[in-house]
Amino acid sequence: MPRIVIVGAGLSGLCTAHYLVRNLYDAGKDAEILLLEADGVPGGKMRTIRQDGFNLEWGPNGFLTNKPHGMDLVKDLGIEDRVVRSSDLARKRYIYSGGTMHRLPETPVAFFRSQLLSPSGRARILWEPFAAGPPANVDESLGDFARRRLGTEALEKLIDPMVTGIFAGDPDRMSLRSCFPLIYNLESKYGGLVRGMLALKRERSKQGVKSEMSAGPGGVLVSFDHGVQTLADVLASRLADGLHMNVSVERIERRGDSYALHLSEGGIREEMEADIVVVATPAYDAARILAPLDDALIDALNAIPYSPVTVAALGYDAGTLGNPLDGFGFLIPRGEKRKILGALWDSSVFPNRAPDGKALLRVMVGGVRAPEMASLPEETLLSIARRELSDIMGIAVEPVLARTFFHDRGIPQYLVGHGKRLERIDARLAGLPGLHLNSNAYRGIALNDCVLQSRLTAERIAKSV
Repeated sequence: MPRIVIVGAGLSGLCTAHYLVRNLYDAGKDAEILLLEADGVPGGKMRTIRQDGFNLEWGPNGFLTNKPHGMDLVKDLGIEDRVVRSSDLARKRYIYSGGTMHRLPETPVAFFRSQLLSPSGRARILWEPFAAGPPANVDESLGDFARRRLGTEALEKLIDPMVTGIFAGDPDRMSLRSCFPLIYNLESKYGGLVRGMLALKRERSKQGVKSEMSAGPGGVLVSFDHGVQTLADVLASRLADGLHMNVSVERIERRGDSYALHLSEGGIREEMEADIVVVATPAYDAARILAPLDDALIDALNAIPYSPVTVAALGYDAGTLGNPLDGFGFLIPRGEKRKILGALWDSSVFPNRAPDGKALLRVMVGGVRAPEMASLPEETLLSIARRELSDIMGIAVEPVLARTFFHDRGIPQYLVGHGKRLERIDARLAGLPGLHLNSNAYRGIALNDCVLQSRLTAERIAKSV
């Protein structure tokens, strides 16, 4: 019986194991599947901390239904009844610009009424259908794309905060094609964004699907009754004896037609052989583990940087805030020179995140904009977050709960040239049969993307067994 070892029990590792079990069963095949995790808790950054009646998300807030993969997994697991839909307030997203909160316009009518952009900035966006096409054979940055199609002001006040909210990154360094392939394909296929959105609307109308042109992300944000960790816990429970926590993989070597994994558990070192290995860790960990195998592969993995982010969770007595928190939260363009990236109004989006009469906010600090700030001491970070909320939202009262979650290398950055790096990685993996890489470092950072890539990885492996 072949042995398949998955290294890393974050979302990608858990989903790969789940789909492997299902695919092998459907094909009438058998294999020993082991999932090894260095930490004591499965789920990676999908972790929910419960404290004083609050549900604090360590990392992601939930996932959108604009792609089917997350909900397909939920249905596959039979946990539809545990899904929690976000409040309608989640549709109201804000940009803090010029000392004022501006609601992000979602429709053409709202766009014309919004004061977020100047009249000339709005006029420049209206000129988008006539903008120049993309440069040939260039992996264009998101910043260059935005300037070319939408203008500088739209980049600074719309695109920059969007990239901050998703990647905590710099639009002038991020690859459009790798970060937002749907936008890239929209221009490639239809010649522009407005043309593309109109064409998609016509296509959906023919299919009987009602849709509006919107600048929002689309879909509905959902989570679970006990926070995002619910999904990780359910996946982990299905693996029974195959999941091994507190087992660190130090390195992997090639041994004939198989792989030798050097493990450390409780200070005891041992070896394990595997026919197939899936490294479902961040790229920098994969580089460390696979160092004995291929120098060119390691160089390509180490070329994928990460942005540091700290999340400051602040709980309040709702009646003392003096702010209705009527929305998803706000992001801040880099030109504002604020010390935070933005804030999520968690208990407005998902009321079960805070006890009755309480409110929960999460403030984001650091990113590539100010990486040094993410690693400040907790007391200093909390002080900064509170001062910023006081200046921006008028919240000056003492919180009833305050703590931070530091992610030293939090979010992978798909920089210009990311596609070429993936090609180099795939070329090196071709010479290492039975070795697979799967995490959010490669082809999508969101939950839907991780679920899809995990399913595809499992399908490839099941065919080879």
